[in-house]
Amino acid sequence: MRAAVLHEIGQDKLEVLDDVEAVGFGPGKVKLRVRATGLCHSDVSAMSGVLPQPAPFIPGHEGAGEVVGIGDGVTGLSAGDRVLVCWLPACGTCPACKRGQTQLCLAGFMNAGTPNFKRPGGDVFGFAGTGTFTEEVVVDAGCAVPIPDDVPFEIAALIGCGVTTGLGAAINTAQVEAGSSVAVIGCGGVGISTIQGARVQGAAQIVAVDPVESRREAALRFGATEAVAPDGLADAKQRITAGEGFDYVFEVVGKSVTARTAYESTRRGGTLCVVGAGAMDDNFQVNMFELFFDEKRILPSMYGGGDVLRSYERAIGLWRAGRIDLESMITHRVQLAEINDALDQMRTGEALRTCIEL
Repeated sequence: MRAAVLHEIGQDKLEVLDDVEAVGFGPGKVKLRVRATGLCHSDVSAMSGVLPQPAPFIPGHEGAGEVVGIGDGVTGLSAGDRVLVCWLPACGTCPACKRGQTQLCLAGFMNAGTPNFKRPGGDVFGFAGTGTFTEEVVVDAGCAVPIPDDVPFEIAALIGCGVTTGLGAAINTAQVEAGSSVAVIGCGGVGISTIQGARVQGAAQIVAVDPVESRREAALRFGATEAVAPDGLADAKQRITAGEGFDYVFEVVGKSVTARTAYESTRRGGTLCVVGAGAMDDNFQVNMFELFFDEKRILPSMYGGGDVLRSYERAIGLWRAGRIDLESMITHRVQLAEINDALDQMRTGEALRTCIEL
């Protein structure tokens, strides 16, 4: 079957091959026929080495498709079921799951170290234990979440990662209050979803911050009340908050320099929510006095900061009600053979979300 493979960490191009086989099918597993997958910035971060991932590997974790095989012991799924891919399934038994923090379950991460593909030359890993830039993939049954018939595959794919992450940051983690002021730094697919989450929560002012003009324009269409380049954030802070700072600032880039800017843009007693996934050697610093004196809440948000199954249902409900716009987030559609064009579009900021149709 066809798949897009990264041979070595640090390469910026994928090779589309037709000699890849999905492996590992057996008890507790399902085989999926991927129909649509989104290109998420985390895929690019794994390719560059910012996020840890063994190579060679197949990127992609934001996917949807159909069940084509059911392993022994799997219940609740049947061949032909339409599903989205959950890259971080909850085991239900670990301490995090028992506390209700299923987004912190580590069971899914353990899958990342087990190859679920092979080629004539050897084993191939799937990113985050999945790997959806391929025609078929074998995953744990918990990774396959049934979706209603009225949800198109491309919409379900977005809900599988970017939408859930962004919406959840505003709704679950930060719990944005109605009438509040919000700034969102980084307006790709996750940032746009964060903006939509803040709008759903009733924020009065939502300032989108991004260096790419097309993304700023898009942010206004999705609910931002103002959009500025990074050098315009200080002026927006002064005009909108009289210099005090925003009630909530979301960092959706994953870099310490933007996290520091976000911290300085947050009012005393306000909330900095870190959504971007960054590198292990990129350290964010605050001094002990400001940490104490400013009493700013620093809240990381992992995969939307809540139970992902509930978050999926909420996203579908908001989409059906017309309260969030998911179709317009897909700005580009490509075939698998054009995957490197999609990567270029993401790196330049041209694309919000690219749907790869298989």
